[in-house]
Amino acid sequence: MNLGIAGKTAIVSAASRGIGKAVAIGLAKEGVNMAICARNEAGLRKTAQEIESLHSVKILPIIADLTKASEVKNLVGETVSRFGWVDILITNTGNPPPGPSSSFTDQDWEYAVLQNLLSNVRLCREVIPLMKKQHWGRIVNMISISAKQPLENMILSNSIKAAIVGMAKTLSQEVAADNILINNICPGWILTDRLVEMAKREADKRGKTYDKVLAELIATIPIKRCGTPEEVANLAIFLASERAAYMTGTTIQVDGGLVKGLL
Repeated sequence: MNLGIAGKTAIVSAASRGIGKAVAIGLAKEGVNMAICARNEAGLRKTAQEIESLHSVKILPIIADLTKASEVKNLVGETVSRFGWVDILITNTGNPPPGPSSSFTDQDWEYAVLQNLLSNVRLCREVIPLMKKQHWGRIVNMISISAKQPLENMILSNSIKAAIVGMAKTLSQEVAADNILINNICPGWILTDRLVEMAKREADKRGKTYDKVLAELIATIPIKRCGTPEEVANLAIFLASERAAYMTGTTIQVDGGLVKGLL
């Protein structure tokens, strides 16, 4: 299938590893030039070199902390300076830490909002005027199944990811006439470094092996395995494409059947 995005320009955040990296690689396969950002300079530059060595696209690695408004502006500004415009935005930020509600301070809540919600707000604010000028744009937000089905011990994620859905739905209505489409993806249990770290911490806390904890988690998934970053990326690339031209304001899970709700 020709996705119709060869030659377009994307910004992919948190792209040095995991789902962000998988999305960047997938877009490169479709001929998309892009800026990729992360806070880890070594990992980011390694990813950029890896992609450019395999695909005939231009990659601009930018070190950025998206909790800082000035660095969001710089990310978009440098992308425009290099490529001239922005067609596609993939927002992807670190998830808040797990824990019961009683364990979090005001500062914890404020940082989680800054990292996950306000970073998205600022990125959208910067790119939407550019997309309006060309009457074409795609924004895909990576969130979590916690936005659809709250997860135990994940009050920060449950709250803030749901807020992103509300923001994106409202924005999608405002900019649809400009052919700017905004959708959300809710990954389930995807085998990333973060999931491995979470499972190891849980194993230590419960006095079990990592393999036992992971097996217990997998038992809750109807498809009986964790997903891969590439399986999430496949949906992101479709939503970023010309083939998804009549889809906006949606929130779609990639979760192996884990979410039990009807919508």
